[in-house]
Amino acid sequence: MKTGANHLASLRDGRVVYIDGAEAGDVTQHRAFRNAVGSAAALYDFQAKNPELMTIESPSTGKRVNRAWDLPTSYQSLVERRAAMEAWAETHYGFMGRSPDHVASCMAGFMMGRETFEAYDPKRAAALADYFRYARDNDLFLTYVIINPQADRSKPAHEQADQFLTAGIVDEDSTGITLRGAKMLATSAIMANEVFVSCIQPLGPGDEKYAVSLALPMNAPGLKLLSRKSFEAASPSTFDNPLASRFDENDAVMYFDDVKVPWDRVFISGDTGMMMRQFHATPAHVLQNYQCQVRLMVKMRFLMGIARKTAEINGTIGLPPVKDALGQLAAEAAMVEGMVQGMEAKGAMRGAYYVPDPHLLYAAQVLTQQLYSKVINSLRDLAGGGMIMLPSGTADFANPEIARLIGKTQQSPIASSEERVKFFKLAWDAVGSEFASRHTQYEMFYAGATFVTKGHSFRTYDWARSTGMVDDLLSSYALPEEAPALEYAAGA
Repeated sequence: MKTGANHLASLRDGRVVYIDGAEAGDVTQHRAFRNAVGSAAALYDFQAKNPELMTIESPSTGKRVNRAWDLPTSYQSLVERRAAMEAWAETHYGFMGRSPDHVASCMAGFMMGRETFEAYDPKRAAALADYFRYARDNDLFLTYVIINPQADRSKPAHEQADQFLTAGIVDEDSTGITLRGAKMLATSAIMANEVFVSCIQPLGPGDEKYAVSLALPMNAPGLKLLSRKSFEAASPSTFDNPLASRFDENDAVMYFDDVKVPWDRVFISGDTGMMMRQFHATPAHVLQNYQCQVRLMVKMRFLMGIARKTAEINGTIGLPPVKDALGQLAAEAAMVEGMVQGMEAKGAMRGAYYVPDPHLLYAAQVLTQQLYSKVINSLRDLAGGGMIMLPSGTADFANPEIARLIGKTQQSPIASSEERVKFFKLAWDAVGSEFASRHTQYEMFYAGATFVTKGHSFRTYDWARSTGMVDDLLSSYALPEEAPALEYAAGA
């Protein structure tokens, strides 16, 4: 079974990552990434310690692999799959948005709808099936890049000033295709084994060269990562930044500098229509976003703990307005959990497989996009100035005079001055730090712009049932047979 040590060793593969004006080298040791990479490795150690909860036997090898590779065939198997995802998310408190079970879920969804690929091209479908077995049997950590770079957003990809701003096919021969250009957002790419490259945005006539769906190892020649600023590097103290110092999964732009991709790694090439069908004519989009809602459910649970402890440490837990605020937050957290369980209970068989209910999934995305920033603001209201009027760092406690003043000024009815500072440092890292701001942006947009998620909700709702009820009632009555003539007052 894969362990954390196995995963760390697999990342020492010569991948090219740029940060702070230089190449990073070994990401397992670089100060910008090593703790987050260690948190990713810890997922596999947790898995190895909890094999019945977290793993299944690979049908190919009998080897234990993560449950995210399972293709659920019943309500019970979907619930067991969720229990594993929930347990994994609890190890990082919901702050690793693209953990290994996310893209694995996408790939599982492709396989559950493999007939869509067969109808497109049997050779590409075979390549997908072979790759899925390879990724599953090696329990790979996959990420993806499925968004085009932002430039002139009023124009399609082929009308941009640089035709290879967006990654596209620059050459093709009997051995494969060559890819040139950029994709985003490569979240968790620095700690992943391989990347799934595709596009979830609509492509139209003229965009055929950008219609690719394929997989590559992170050390493929010509593949380059341009990392954003590291919040981990800016957070050397776990006491001061307990989340940012350990769970900054990183985001990056991925550039393909004439990367050669063999045909056995290519699942779609040049078909713009198939790009949408791969996600929406199969369970892939539903299954990958179901994983996101499970993770968010865990994160909301954690934020409820921040809310409750804020009120307790401030001594306001007994105040009616505070109970009112906590009750509202608790209801919102329960809504997320209830919708996850509703997706499962209302799911249905799709051929041989059991799929979560699409509309409850998309409804949850619409609501949680609006909810997350609201919850963060509620936590700010509960804390007041408590999260920002804090000592500058751990060094302050090492100075006896400063420590004495901290003891006098950081007081709580239930906690010592050190405990109070420790808690509010955590609360700030979850709510107000640069790391926290990234998470607010992430939760608002990882599922797409709000009009996109609302469009999915519109598309998947059972309008026929609703309008049928209205039509049924309308058909049950009519004007009386001798309807009175309408009279109008003179001059009206």
